[in-house]
Amino acid sequence: GRRSLAADGEGSVLERLRGRQEWVFFGVLRRADPAMAVRWWAVLVLRGLAPAAFAIAMGVLVQAVSDGRPLGGPLTAAGALFVVMHLLAPIHLALSWNLGDRTAALLYDELTDACVAPAGIGHLEDPELSKDLQVAREFDSGMTGPPLSISLDFIAGSLVEMVAGLASAALLAAYAWWAPIVLAGAWLATHWLLRESAIWRDRNTDEVRSAQRDADYAYRLAVDPPAAKELRLFGLAGWVLDRFIDRRRRLHELQYEATRMRERPVLTSLLVVGAANALVFWSLADAAADGRLDLGRTVTFAQAAIGASLIAFGGLNWALDGAAAPAAIAVRLHERATALGALPAGSRSADGMPAREIRFRDVHFAYPSAPDVPVLSGLDLTIPAGSSLAIVGQNGAGKTTLAKLLCRLYDPTGGVIEVDGVDLRELDVDRWRSRVTAVFQDYLRLELPLRDNVAPAGAPDEVILASLADAGAADLADLDTPLARGYPGGTDLSGGQWQRVALARALCAVRMGAGVVLLDEPTAQLDVRGEVEIFDRILAATKGCTTILVSHRFSTVRRADRICVVEGGRVVELGTHDELLAARGRYATMFELQAERFARGVAVTEDEEGVALDVLT
Repeated sequence: GRRSLAADGEGSVLERLRGRQEWVFFGVLRRADPAMAVRWWAVLVLRGLAPAAFAIAMGVLVQAVSDGRPLGGPLTAAGALFVVMHLLAPIHLALSWNLGDRTAALLYDELTDACVAPAGIGHLEDPELSKDLQVAREFDSGMTGPPLSISLDFIAGSLVEMVAGLASAALLAAYAWWAPIVLAGAWLATHWLLRESAIWRDRNTDEVRSAQRDADYAYRLAVDPPAAKELRLFGLAGWVLDRFIDRRRRLHELQYEATRMRERPVLTSLLVVGAANALVFWSLADAAADGRLDLGRTVTFAQAAIGASLIAFGGLNWALDGAAAPAAIAVRLHERATALGALPAGSRSADGMPAREIRFRDVHFAYPSAPDVPVLSGLDLTIPAGSSLAIVGQNGAGKTTLAKLLCRLYDPTGGVIEVDGVDLRELDVDRWRSRVTAVFQDYLRLELPLRDNVAPAGAPDEVILASLADAGAADLADLDTPLARGYPGGTDLSGGQWQRVALARALCAVRMGAGVVLLDEPTAQLDVRGEVEIFDRILAATKGCTTILVSHRFSTVRRADRICVVEGGRVVELGTHDELLAARGRYATMFELQAERFARGVAVTEDEEGVALDVLT
């Protein structure tokens, strides 16, 4: 029974040790470059042992001078140790910089994998995980602390001091068994007595992280191009700068408060350390005066006693905490992201689907972050293959959620989505997504050549050019032109031009085999005539596909085969444009309001409509 309890206790200690972020961090160093990590640790130990060895060499040299013995050997040993001590530091610095860079690269790889590997996107929309993503994303940017290559040198220096202090204290055991216990115990006690000043993890509390997030946001407002025009137009440059300075100052105040020295523990530490040093040095002086210690050993032990003070300055420091916290988060993110973004793996082929229909059968859904707030509540909807359908509804009615479910970025929490009678969850997710293409409101903009923007996964140039022509962007730029001015020969695009590129990407996917097209406000930055022209092009290019469009303009909506109105997570109206107008229901009210305003040349506002005229076709 005692042996079992001891084993359990040992196991729990080991589990707690392995769970510490410092343990995780040092494990990441080994994974980043095993050979370099071994060299880094070896040099660290050598640097830590060198002061004690040098103290011994100096004692031997002094004793040789005192005894009148030849000095060649002692001088050579002391000189060699002195040179080694000074050579190891720059070697260790180079190792730290290289190992830090490789570790940062590994952590960024793991962070990227944690974000993109899960089949779903629940982890990217989880508010709790977003906090960890913020910390992990900024860990090597220099905004919240030194880059890892620099931090690792601080970490190495601190650990070297701890090893050197312990080695020096251990050397005192050759003088008296109690001396290292007294001296090392006193210097180690400073770590405990000053724990209020050394709880570096307090720099990572929710309050600190919130201040960090605010400061980083204000910084991005100042440096990112999207906000530049309005900051200047509305005279907000000073406001942003003041806000950034205020948030950054608050962050530094919180960090300082977490690590500043406290008067009472500092005074106690001085008394403990002073008493221990007085006792050891008095004993050394007494032994030397009585002749129990020769001059050489006195010099060695005195240096060792002084060297033991390094214990107070070494150990786990702020740099290790600053590096270990995000490293541990990045390592944990993969497991947590996988759990939040996981989708059951289907195995059935999706080739040729949908051939008959897509059906939402009694579909319920609530986002994991708000499980008590249903978005869809028993929605039933059938979309015949090869047709177009418009879904009109208020903001929050569930239109974007329907698109996410159809792309299988989430699975319903109740009910089922069937494709040709097969549960969507039974289909291989990658094969199904190869059948779906989409243009979302926040469409992708790649700082890459036009060719890669239209066909990121690759396609023949003739397909790319035909897709650009279908999107009305045939003369936009050469396929090799980078779509960013920051590159040689690059160019900037207007919002409408970018929208045509996004449309071309979807149409290219259709030419490469996609059978379902989701378009969320695909022409929002075009005028009415441009939108009608583009939608006519889309219908022609996607003939035979199941097309899904979102638009506020009913001039586009009316071209759909059928139109659906969603409210409260349910379908409340479904039919053709003419059928819904004849029914004199919700759709007719919205359509006539917009038509009347358009006839008078007045823009329609959402407040006047009482509904956001989002349409999913």
